[in-house]
Amino acid sequence: MQRLQQNRLLTILFRHLAAFLCVAAATLLLLITQPYLEIQFIALIYLLPVMISAAVWGLSPGVLAGFLAFLAFNYYFIAPNFTLLVHKSQDLITLIVFLVVSVVTGQLIGRARQGEQAAQSREREATRMYELSSALAGLQEPETIARELAQHTLETFDCDQVKTTIHANKDQVAQTITVPPDSALTRPADLFVPLRTARGLEGAMQIWKERLPLSPVENRLMETYASQGALALERVRLTKSENKARVLEESDQLKSSLLNSVSHELRTPLAAIKASVSFLRSGSLDEYSPASQELLATIEEETDALNLLVGNLLDMSRIESGALKPQPRWNSLSEIAMTVIAKMRKQLQNHRLDFHFPENLPLVPTDYVMISQVFTNLISNSVKYAPPDTTIQLLARVEGDEVHVQVTNQGPPVPEESLDRIFDKFYRITAADRITGTGLGLSICKGIIDRHGGRIWAENQTDCFAFHFTLPLTLDGARPLSPKEASDEQRSADTDR
Repeated sequence: MQRLQQNRLLTILFRHLAAFLCVAAATLLLLITQPYLEIQFIALIYLLPVMISAAVWGLSPGVLAGFLAFLAFNYYFIAPNFTLLVHKSQDLITLIVFLVVSVVTGQLIGRARQGEQAAQSREREATRMYELSSALAGLQEPETIARELAQHTLETFDCDQVKTTIHANKDQVAQTITVPPDSALTRPADLFVPLRTARGLEGAMQIWKERLPLSPVENRLMETYASQGALALERVRLTKSENKARVLEESDQLKSSLLNSVSHELRTPLAAIKASVSFLRSGSLDEYSPASQELLATIEEETDALNLLVGNLLDMSRIESGALKPQPRWNSLSEIAMTVIAKMRKQLQNHRLDFHFPENLPLVPTDYVMISQVFTNLISNSVKYAPPDTTIQLLARVEGDEVHVQVTNQGPPVPEESLDRIFDKFYRITAADRITGTGLGLSICKGIIDRHGGRIWAENQTDCFAFHFTLPLTLDGARPLSPKEASDEQRSADTDR
């Protein structure tokens, strides 16, 4: 610190000495050229070293140059020469005016220079703050924030080393970042700056710097750096707490929705199964009587419903965890759809089915089981919402490099604001007591189609409601075969064997 004060003192002395030499040089030049100059020109020329000193070295050297110029002007150029006495009142007025003008000029120029330096300092300060704020704005990890803060501090204040420490809390562990990382200073830190916010202490910076103490401007900038770093750390901590709270809230909502849906869907088939089994075990019916067969059929149907419910829950879990990975093979969509329709014939007995799949529809790279699930869920949804004795239609056509499948029913239209949300988990448009289901079927369809690289959406049409989905026709760049070509190829392969 003593060495720094000595350096500052030497700098001040040098500036004042420079102002003195500037006036001396001007006096020497004027003494040489005195025979050719009027006294007014000499007074004007003496203003030059005053202006130069104030502009180059500051206010104090400029004022000193003004007084020195006044004395030199009086001593060398005002009669009687080589004395500070003044015989003529006119010369006295000239000297007084010159003194006032030189001092005022030095002050004005010096203050203008100080103002310029202050403006430049504020500009540098604002630029540095903008750079730091921009660097910290998008960061989401405390370690990265600490490293960025330490790096900017090192560059801005010309430090030897900066060490940033993040205090531990329930959301994060304590961390220490040193910049530069390979620095090995063993002496104690020269400056300790806490990273403090209104909520408490977030961490601290330890700074190794030879040139101390900091100037008032540097002190202000350092405090602002520490404040910005602390706020960035607090922002990350609060953001993580908010995200955690939101996840917990969403998890609680999903749990409630799941319990409500599953409890309703489990209670009905379990009650039917329990009643049927109890009646059969009572022995009041013959084992092969039509009533017994009907009860057994009820048990089988309700067991299938339970199996579908559990399967949907497992499929949704696999989709969310990323474990759902299709195994695409060249399959016929027509065959998949007809197989699903055959299994759902009892559900479809109160509806007319209109099936339009072209015979030359090419094979599609799909996972057979997953696409069967898509058809099952879409047809099941249509059965639930379409009135009895109405038509459910299945269409398919090729559009460019995709096959477009459409499942339509004559159910009621869906509000426009709900069209995008019907593929969300547990989203139900109608009350659960009116339409059975868990609200997972369409979500599973979306997950499966997305995994296949296709698209799925719903729309209200003029006299019906339609589900659409598309699937790509290429597999690893290979174009599909038509069913006839596939059969011929398979027949040729069997012949070769």
